[in-house]
Amino acid sequence: MHKQIILNLPVKDLDTSKAFFSALGFTFNPRFSGENAAFMNIVDGSIEAMLTTEPFFQSLTGKPVANARQANEVVICLSCESRAEVDSLIAKAAAAGARIPHPPEDHGYMYDQGFEDIDGHLWNLVWTAPQA
Repeated sequence: MHKQIILNLPVKDLDTSKAFFSALGFTFNPRFSGENAAFMNIVDGSIEAMLTTEPFFQSLTGKPVANARQANEVVICLSCESRAEVDSLIAKAAAAGARIPHPPEDHGYMYDQGFEDIDGHLWNLVWTAPQA
């Protein structure tokens, strides 16, 4: 039934957020991007995010935009193909200015670590052993 997930995330500065996520290897579709929003591909057309300026985001919902540095409504969790991919993306996020709130958690069958992007949104990267 559902073939695509599109997250809508408010950002303070669209160009700065695009640079941050580009440093992690994500790409943007210019056809669906403009001065108020940028359409970011996370997983080959099946998971994407629309990064929107905070005023534009608020115009869509009619509700105040939460300050993600003070409160959180969601944690975005992405599966990775290996522990090395988790570590690589965390290193890229840190180099691009992310806050790393905790060391990696290794449960043997599962390995994960998270980061807080430059707007305060929480992302978790997880690898799970195939036999788990």
